[in-house]
Amino acid sequence: MKITKIILAITLFTSIVTTSKVSAQTVKKVLIVLTSHEDLGNTGKKTGFWLEEFADPYYLLMDNGIAITLASPKGGRPPMDPSSAAENYQTKSTKRLTNDDIAQEQLSNTVKLETINVDDYDAIYYPGGHGPLWDLAEDKTSIALIEGFYNANKTIAFVCHAPAVLKNTKKKDGTPLVKGLNVTGFTNSEETASGLIKVVPFLVEDMLIKNGGIYSKGTDWLAYAIEDGNIITGQNPASAKLVAEKLLSQLK
Repeated sequence: MKITKIILAITLFTSIVTTSKVSAQTVKKVLIVLTSHEDLGNTGKKTGFWLEEFADPYYLLMDNGIAITLASPKGGRPPMDPSSAAENYQTKSTKRLTNDDIAQEQLSNTVKLETINVDDYDAIYYPGGHGPLWDLAEDKTSIALIEGFYNANKTIAFVCHAPAVLKNTKKKDGTPLVKGLNVTGFTNSEETASGLIKVVPFLVEDMLIKNGGIYSKGTDWLAYAIEDGNIITGQNPASAKLVAEKLLSQLK
C-alpha cells in the first residue's frame, strides 16, 4: 500500500512539474522598445515616447497573458513626451498606468538594448513619439534586433513615428526592409499640423516611400493600421490599440 502511495505521489509531482514547464513554455513574450532621446531638436523643448502609444498596447497585451519586457538604448527610465500627458490625450490605459506601481517600476528599469537576445522573444513592438527619429532610427543594436526578428519570421510592430526606426534596416539581400511591403506611419500632413515638420530630422512618410515601401494612410488622426506578413505598422497615436490587436492576433 505504501509503495502504491509513493508511486502515485511521484506521478502526481511529475505531472505538476511537467504542466508547469509546458505553461512556462507557452507564455508568449513581447519586447517593447522605448526611446532614450529627450531633446526635441533645437527647440529647447522635450520629447520622448508618446504615452498612449505605450500604455494602450502594454495593457492590451498584458491583460491577455503576454509577458512583457521593456528595453531602451540607455536602459533605466526612458523620457516621456510631456505633451502626451495632456488631459485630452488620456485614455483608460494611460490613467491606469499612472496608479500602477508595478508598471511604473518596470518602466523605471528598462533593460539596455545591447543585452537583448532575439531568441528570447516572440515579437517586438516600438511605440512612437518623436524621440525614435533621433536615436532608434540610427541605433545599430536596434537595427540588428529588428532585422533579427524579421528574418526569424517573428512579428515586428510599430506605430506613429516608430516606423522611423525602419530607416536603416535591411533584408538579407541588402535592400531596405520595407521595400515592396505595405506600410504606414505618421503622415506629412499630421506632422505639418503638429508644427514640427521643420524640426524633425526626417519625415516618416517620405522615408518609407523612399525606401520602397508601399505606403498608404487613412484619415489624419483616426486609427489606421496595416499588416504585411510579420510586419505591422500604425499611422498615429489613435492607431496604437489597433496595432496591438493585430500583434496579439499574430501571437495566437
